Amino acid sequence: MPSLREALIELVRGAGQVVMGYFRRLKESEIGHKGKINLVTEADLKAEEFIAGYIRERFPDHSIVGEEGAKEQGSSDFLWLVDPLDGTTNFAHGFPIFAISVGLMRRDEVVLGAVYDPVHDELFIAERGAGALLNGRPIRVSPEEELERALLATGFPYDVHESEEDNLDFFAAFMHRAQAIRRAGSAAIDLCYVACGRFDGFWELKLYPWDVAAGWVIVEEAGGVVTDLSGGPLDLWHPNPLAANPTLHGKMAEVIAGVRRARTG
Repeated sequence: MPSLREALIELVRGAGQVVMGYFRRLKESEIGHKGKINLVTEADLKAEEFIAGYIRERFPDHSIVGEEGAKEQGSSDFLWLVDPLDGTTNFAHGFPIFAISVGLMRRDEVVLGAVYDPVHDELFIAERGAGALLNGRPIRVSPEEELERALLATGFPYDVHESEEDNLDFFAAFMHRAQAIRRAGSAAIDLCYVACGRFDGFWELKLYPWDVAAGWVIVEEAGGVVTDLSGGPLDLWHPNPLAANPTLHGKMAEVIAGVRRARTG
């Protein structure tokens, strides 16, 4: 799919330029709330507008679903899942960890994905069956086999203040087992860092399709395993992902299972 791949690179880099035009120059009036702690900014909206417009022009028969409301029902088998700014809270606070994440599905499979970090000019991309790249160079998941030496990543859901299913028990369990845990605030970047070996594993609850579509194919094409928290198939429409290299993935799933057993007594 060379034309789709080239288009994906163009649109995430273009959206990155849109986003960087606002970074550290946001006005208070350009920041809104979709929930108690869930922000949306003018940069999110303009970047999604750019991406959706690009797809409509190049691929008018494709469907689109975007985090900020872009929705097109096309006649082809292709569906674009768009997160125009993953890490909006970081972005709004001037913390330089955020990305544009776009995955492309054909029928029921994510076949192409790209995550672009415009601050560090890092472009992660993968095509199903063709491997994963970072700025044009092949990447692989880490070879780490011991959880005690693993650097893990996670995040917390936007309803953490209200819901009992808040990830804190999983976090505590992994704190006692792993070398360290990072919470960077961008699931797309977390997944890509697993893919290139900067993180050894990642888990999170209550994400959305656009959060994980691109990162999912990037991790798998880098040799990693992506499932739901129980180790079963990931449900893209209600994702609670667990991602790691093949050895650590099973060990992380065991920790998660132990926490769930403890919950039920």
